[in-house]
Amino acid sequence: MPALHSRPRQEAAIIPAAPASLLTLRPGERAVIASVDGDGAFKEKLSAMGLHEGREIRRAADSGNGGPALVEVMGSTVAIGRGMADKIQVRVRELTLLLTGNPNVGKSVVFSRLTGLRVMSSNYPGTTVEFVSGSARLGGERFQVVDVPGTYSLAATCAAEEVACRMIAQSPGALVVDVVDSTNLERNLLLALQLMERGTPVILLLNKWDQAALRGVSIDAPELGRRLGAIAVPFVAVSGEGLRELEQAVREHLHDAAPRPRPVPAGDDGKWKLIGELSRGVQTISHKHPGLAERLAELSMRPATGIPLALAVLAGAFLAVRATAEGAIRFVLDPLFSRAYLPLVERAVGLIPMGPAARAFLVGTGTDPMNSFGVLTTGLYIPLVSVLPYLVAFYFVLGYLEDLGYLPRLAVLLDRALHRLGLHGYGAIPLILGLGCKVPALLATRVLETPRERVIAMALTLMIAPCLPQSAMILSQVGKFGFLYVALTFGAVAGVGVLSGLLLHRMLKGDYPELFVEIPPYQRPRAGVLMAKLWLRVKSFLCEAVPMIVAGVAAVNLCDMAGLLRGLSGLFRPLVAGVLGLPPDTVSLMVLGFLRKDVSIAMLAPFHLSAGQSVVAAVFLTLYLPCIASLSILVREAGWKQAAGIVAFNLAFASAAAGALHLMLGHL
Repeated sequence: MPALHSRPRQEAAIIPAAPASLLTLRPGERAVIASVDGDGAFKEKLSAMGLHEGREIRRAADSGNGGPALVEVMGSTVAIGRGMADKIQVRVRELTLLLTGNPNVGKSVVFSRLTGLRVMSSNYPGTTVEFVSGSARLGGERFQVVDVPGTYSLAATCAAEEVACRMIAQSPGALVVDVVDSTNLERNLLLALQLMERGTPVILLLNKWDQAALRGVSIDAPELGRRLGAIAVPFVAVSGEGLRELEQAVREHLHDAAPRPRPVPAGDDGKWKLIGELSRGVQTISHKHPGLAERLAELSMRPATGIPLALAVLAGAFLAVRATAEGAIRFVLDPLFSRAYLPLVERAVGLIPMGPAARAFLVGTGTDPMNSFGVLTTGLYIPLVSVLPYLVAFYFVLGYLEDLGYLPRLAVLLDRALHRLGLHGYGAIPLILGLGCKVPALLATRVLETPRERVIAMALTLMIAPCLPQSAMILSQVGKFGFLYVALTFGAVAGVGVLSGLLLHRMLKGDYPELFVEIPPYQRPRAGVLMAKLWLRVKSFLCEAVPMIVAGVAAVNLCDMAGLLRGLSGLFRPLVAGVLGLPPDTVSLMVLGFLRKDVSIAMLAPFHLSAGQSVVAAVFLTLYLPCIASLSILVREAGWKQAAGIVAFNLAFASAAAGALHLMLGHL
């Protein structure tokens, strides 16, 4: 088995280290000199001591009193003044460590334990599959740690598994830490054997060691390692137990002192036979009576008890999200934006000589940050004040249910119904998110495997139910006519969504995969892991979605200045007055609804609509177009062509549904 320090292909590292000052090196770290700043005489002086571009050096332990930096080069130790050392740019020798494993083995928790929050989220080239990477120091060396998407074997069956297999194949010199669920040893060993068969350096990390003990599972880790010819390390990612043993295992691999892997049977039948022998030889299981978590897990899978439980969970989640987000907007974010940020921006823009058009583009034409259309006002108010609180609250709830182990059970409960719409059970995740906010819901369609599923899920997300702010406004504006009209409004929206899904399922050609997902046991979410995951998702929104929303507001502003929005209002007037039976002046709400739908529904009040007109208007404003934030994300995720098709499809369905409601309710 090749040792890491002698591997010839360091380019296998997925994210190369950037040059940095020599002073940033930690004691014991190795690096290569990338460049030397300074004049010719200074460079010659350093070169005489062997300190030139391309030379490998090692940072020795310093005195700790701010004195010279000690560097080992060519077998000698050289003391370099800190000013001189700061002019030497080095590239740290970062080795690659791949974290592999089956889904739901706690791999992400292991990753967080090793790297902290020093992570980078990326899409694998040519796919929508995400992976995260970060730096960690193990065994005296700095590693680029990559959290490879979970896979059950190297025979890929979906996009995420294909990416995992490609990442492993394209990093032949990397050290692989295969995370194994100690509570389910037998199933997890197939991937480990396939990795060893390739000659890949592997450390078996027996995670969830504490949970295995609670369930009566005992594993002889040294004997497992001896039989496989690998190092097996008991580990508890949530507490860090076993981290010292993992460092020692990495150090042994670095110095080529790790055991040599035993021969692995060639076929899967032979591998499973070996796995059975290993399981009987190194694992003992004692009987444990089912506890509360096991009983609850069973109840949540039965339709008779699981569906009421799911409704209760979702209702509680939505109430919590709404209360948290609306409280944050009303008492913190909106006052902060209106009273602190807006006056500051107004003063700053006033100091810059510019014409009225440029000023209108930057800060808009009014004092209301939601309706001014300014890039620095509306462009930031929508994502940071209107969307972000709902997104943070929803991602927190989603992460909690995810770590708890509830989402796969919800997917199983909804799988049969969603099959009729061309989705499998995991399509429920974006649909459920869409009940809170469409932005994270559209981003969540990435969990679906095929473009066909993603298109159907995006269309349904925008149509099957209003978001939380819209729901609140519907209750306010339509609720004054009685519960029957509220139920009719929500029922009409849901019915249109279901009909559109059935139609898309027939229109779009192609197969859709069956649900194939592991049901993990319930476990208590850990606050540190939950917050780290929340930060990664919020950071992704801030870096990816916010610029798109700002660009969308800028485009609307330019269209308004060019008079295109007035033309668009004229285009909508025959539809609004003729087909929908609404007052012609309500056409202005169509443009406002593009910016913020809940406000457009709230603005129905001054028009004194009848009960029937209120239902028609609420249904149409909910369905006709996505808001600007959602449209920006839709374009980013689906591309212009597919996004235009989805918007046109939704607009046609919204017009037909609202027109039909007008014919039925016009007399009310």
